[in-house]
Amino acid sequence: MEILQVQGLTKIYGKGDTAVTALNNVSFTMEKGQFTAIIGPSGSGKSTLLHIIGGVDTPTSGKVFIDGTEIYSLDSSQLAIFRRRQIGLIYQFYNLIPVLTLEENITLPLLLDSRKEDKGRLHELLSTLDLEDRVNHLPNQLSGGQQQRVSIGRALINNPALVLADEPTGNLDSKNSEEIIALLKLYNQKFNQTLIIITHDERIALQADRIISIEDGMISRDEVIR
Repeated sequence: MEILQVQGLTKIYGKGDTAVTALNNVSFTMEKGQFTAIIGPSGSGKSTLLHIIGGVDTPTSGKVFIDGTEIYSLDSSQLAIFRRRQIGLIYQFYNLIPVLTLEENITLPLLLDSRKEDKGRLHELLSTLDLEDRVNHLPNQLSGGQQQRVSIGRALINNPALVLADEPTGNLDSKNSEEIIALLKLYNQKFNQTLIIITHDERIALQADRIISIEDGMISRDEVIR
């Protein structure tokens, strides 16, 4: 089952002589449960691609379908709700709210949606992320690895159709990096969670089912590994 369809995505910044083409007619699809790594040099367009798939940047042209919904056919309010419910975003910098506790940061998408939290799912997440004894801690009372686990919990709390991670280990040491990738792989394999990771780390990319290479805003290679 195709969970993601990217059709002819183009993104141009600026106009006239100063125009920069960040993406140039990019198209691909992903099956539900697939783990895909997107790699490429700095400035190749890979982060722009991820942000457009995630609904946080708009394309100049092209379409993105997530679980059958063309996200750029939605108005801004509809897109915000869809993004909150169906897309989990994980960044290199954790983007936690400093005045909220660990538990409040994880359940923030539910609070913004005025939806009641599923205590069972929250407990399962906290247990899997090894954060059960930190629920009332503020972000500044957590290590970098723990803060990134909180951001993973926040991305997963709604059981989204798609999880997007932009250099999720870029701010961590090797031990914490391995733990974060192991957690993402666990959710991918155990719960069939569809996952896209942008990374410069070849060791991480080689753990994916598929590697898409981006150069000069275009797909230069698309290889299924397993």
